[in-house]
Amino acid sequence: MGLYQRWRRLRLPGLQACGLHTVREAAVPNPPHWLVERLGLFEELWATQVKRVASIAEKEHRTIKIALPGGQKVEAVAWNTTPYQLAQQISSTLANTAVAAQVNGEPYDLERPLETDCDLRFLTFDSAEGKAVFWHSSTHVLGAAAEQLLGAVLCRGPSTECGFYHDFFLGKDRTIRGSELPVLERICQELTAAAQPFRRLEASQDQLRQLFKDNPFKLRLIEEKVTGPTATVYGCGMLVDLCRGPHLRHTGQIGGLKLLTNSSSVWKSSGAPETLQRVSGISFPTAEELRAWEEWRREAELRDHRRIGKEQELFFFHELSPGSCFFLPRGTRVYNALVSFIRAEYARRGFLEVKTPMLFATKLWELSGHWEHYQEDMFALQSAGSDRPASSQSDHPTSHPTDTLALKPMNCPAHCLMFAHRPRSWRELPLRLADFGALHRAEASGSLGGLTRLRCFQQDDAHIFCAPNQLEAEIRGCLDFLRSVYAVLGFSFRLALSTRPSGFLGEPCLWDQAEQVLQQALEEFGEPWDLNPGDGAFYGPKIDVHLRDALGRPHQCGTIQLDFQLPLRFDLQYKGRGPRSTQCSFTEQCWALWRGCWGCWRRAVAGNGHCGCPHSR
Repeated sequence: MGLYQRWRRLRLPGLQACGLHTVREAAVPNPPHWLVERLGLFEELWATQVKRVASIAEKEHRTIKIALPGGQKVEAVAWNTTPYQLAQQISSTLANTAVAAQVNGEPYDLERPLETDCDLRFLTFDSAEGKAVFWHSSTHVLGAAAEQLLGAVLCRGPSTECGFYHDFFLGKDRTIRGSELPVLERICQELTAAAQPFRRLEASQDQLRQLFKDNPFKLRLIEEKVTGPTATVYGCGMLVDLCRGPHLRHTGQIGGLKLLTNSSSVWKSSGAPETLQRVSGISFPTAEELRAWEEWRREAELRDHRRIGKEQELFFFHELSPGSCFFLPRGTRVYNALVSFIRAEYARRGFLEVKTPMLFATKLWELSGHWEHYQEDMFALQSAGSDRPASSQSDHPTSHPTDTLALKPMNCPAHCLMFAHRPRSWRELPLRLADFGALHRAEASGSLGGLTRLRCFQQDDAHIFCAPNQLEAEIRGCLDFLRSVYAVLGFSFRLALSTRPSGFLGEPCLWDQAEQVLQQALEEFGEPWDLNPGDGAFYGPKIDVHLRDALGRPHQCGTIQLDFQLPLRFDLQYKGRGPRSTQCSFTEQCWALWRGCWGCWRRAVAGNGHCGCPHSR
């Protein structure tokens, strides 16, 4: 029995002309029996919700005020008027290009009735938020195709910065083959041509468990993630998936879709790990935009730093040292030229170059807080023999290191030890320490990618220890440092202020002060910048720097990180300057500032490869 006949038997509304558009059947293979049963339950719950909303709309029939961008205000009817209807009133162009809405700053479906007075904004594909919604809806289309073609058990399907992917389970011995991607893509295209509407349903936990009784991954997510009495699911054609949303009005808004790669991934939850199949893709509102992207992608492949590195004999990678780069003589010359360039800037700007150890006792990382927050990304080593030599080289002979050591993933704690190894005076501040030492991070093998993500690397790493009244001037100096370096190498950049995350350390008043100082420096700097709420490090707010290469792709490289936690944890104090009349001094707490133009030297080499920068530069 085909999909059309199954829908006819279930008397589903998917074959009828709805108020938005006429839904056409997608020519897909016969779906599994559990898929049809799940859809039948969804339709029952959907019909109940429609009646409930209609009853609320009748009881609470009232006028609400909607504030639009630009100060315009319009009236609407509570539980009746939708953002899409308001977009139609504004202009047909907006109604056709809007992918979702924001109500009081929160994502919102265009077809979901407004409930009360609110601020309303429309999202289009041109914005980052709009792309996220568009690609999230596209991954639902991919999930529907995988269910109907392969009988896949869906796991997760998020949007990414450059498209989307879906992870699903095909069985312990079944993998998806590259030859299956064109068939899967064809079904995705038929599903988009069918213009199937996305429908948002609120379901209780018991209803969720019934809907997904044949999907152990969704049942685990319900158990672990759904903490309230209800959660939302979205129906689209025969697909029903657990999802927060929002989504497009219908799949017909996806004008061009292409599947790109297939690979494996691992599902990690409270249960045993499962090997999943991952398919990634890209989509656009029009077929013309997809064709332009394909041309851009061909150009990007020609400029791929991994390809250039191999052809010009700059560097290579080997499976016996995953995540580490072998620089050949030519590549070493490029690398050294970049280091020499930054080293000259350091000398001109008053930075002092230092060298610090690679191995530290885990006690250091516990003191700094990294062991609690960063342990999984560190390489820990167990000593093979006793680590208590007959004579200690430590300046503190009564203390002994522990048996467990860890390779440093960053230089911050080491520089704190360097600052604290003797008393400091206000005359030494600001103290600017630069370090080119090797760092190691236990990056997942699936995330490694040429020179842009490594396990062993060096940074143009520097820490500035300063008095509170010197902080703003030092931040301005760091911003000028960034602009000077990027101007020489021909990079355009954009700045972003990342504020406190949910698990931040320290007092809120300190965070307020730190964020205000960074914001003031950005405003005086004069370059455009964005606000990233909640994206700061747990120990302090930061300014992230995103470079754009010759193809316009963003690369997060530089950072200016304010850290007021490490000075407190390491008790980094200096002798302050007392009043001239008394000739006395007192101790004050210093502040720490981390800065880097590249973050990683190998990333700098990769960036020059993307730009096609000649080696003579």
